[in-house]
Amino acid sequence: MKKLLSMILVAAMILALGCTAFADGGTEINFWSMWNEGEPQANVIAAAAEAYEAETGIHVNIEWKGRDINTLLTASLDAGDAIDIFEDDFNRIGQVYTEWTYDLTEMAEAAGYEGYACFNDQSIAWAGYLNSITEQPQVGGVFYNKDAFAEAGIEAEPTTWAEFLDVCAKLKDAGIAPLAQDGAYTNFSFYYHLVRYLGEDGIAELRDNGGWAESEGAVQAAQDIIDLVNAGYLADGAPDEYPSSQTKVGLGTAAMVVCANYVTAEVNAAVGEEVNWGLFNYPAVDGGAEPTAAYAGANSLAIASYSEHPQEAFDFIMFLVTGEWDQKMADEAAQIPADPNNTAPAALTGTIETLKAADKPMTWCGSLNTHPAWGDMKTMFTELFEGKYETGADFCAAMDALY
Repeated sequence: MKKLLSMILVAAMILALGCTAFADGGTEINFWSMWNEGEPQANVIAAAAEAYEAETGIHVNIEWKGRDINTLLTASLDAGDAIDIFEDDFNRIGQVYTEWTYDLTEMAEAAGYEGYACFNDQSIAWAGYLNSITEQPQVGGVFYNKDAFAEAGIEAEPTTWAEFLDVCAKLKDAGIAPLAQDGAYTNFSFYYHLVRYLGEDGIAELRDNGGWAESEGAVQAAQDIIDLVNAGYLADGAPDEYPSSQTKVGLGTAAMVVCANYVTAEVNAAVGEEVNWGLFNYPAVDGGAEPTAAYAGANSLAIASYSEHPQEAFDFIMFLVTGEWDQKMADEAAQIPADPNNTAPAALTGTIETLKAADKPMTWCGSLNTHPAWGDMKTMFTELFEGKYETGADFCAAMDALY
């Protein structure tokens, strides 16, 4: 028993001496991650941290906080907890945690960091400086089955609404339903069309003050969807129960779906094989307000404003989001790379190009989802795709009745 106790004490002393030696002679940065240990993203981050330490001698202490990290960060940052790097949704870092974020502008310039302009510009617009680095971007648009396009003889991706309708006509003539639509995403699909006419500022105006029926853009956007339905360009049963309709893109009976990039993994899993995916930005409309904006979101990385090791923390961020380790993240987690010079997985072909072309990131359904009647609005958007309104004016009048 005494021998066992002595061994335990010796082991404890060695461990303590090792920690003391590290604390005295090395640099440690604390990283709060939004992933759970064992997830693909977490595995890549952990491996990158080990490689970074081997290369620099700097230890990255990772705490896996999970998806609810946002419930912890405000109080922890305000209390000055030991955090150098933290990871969360791009929007929250830019709008909620700004007062606790380090200005990354000079370090980014020195490192030659570029990233995706739409995220960088929005970060600066919110904070007044670059306060986060994109780690895991996502993008929305029109995802399509390239094999279906080829079968219908379509050689070019449409960029305007008129071209999009021509594509729909060719697909229908070839016996392929042009557009899949699940009820879960009718709100997103109509928002994407509406924002082309009004822009997000115009949508915010409708949210706050109503006036849908007086808005020529809103009336025309609704009429376009009605015309789309009446032309028979939706898949049979659409809007369908999720994910029944989007799966038809993988089966080849429908060609396109308006969604974010995770739809590719969902459909691939449903059909049990890799679909030959393509993506193009949602088409522009005549006289529209935001012809090239794209829905874009990201998980991003920020440095706490009070960090004692901001340069070391920034260097690890660059290590993670550029080059080899970013490509590994894209491959193993099946996501868009944070480095525009890297390669997206085959299922996400076109996503990098769409993000590069986007002049600003649009949010999910704009600001409409903050309206008290959002639940009723979502129901009405589904009804719009079900063909329950005779005209765009009828739909807009019904929207005004919610105010």
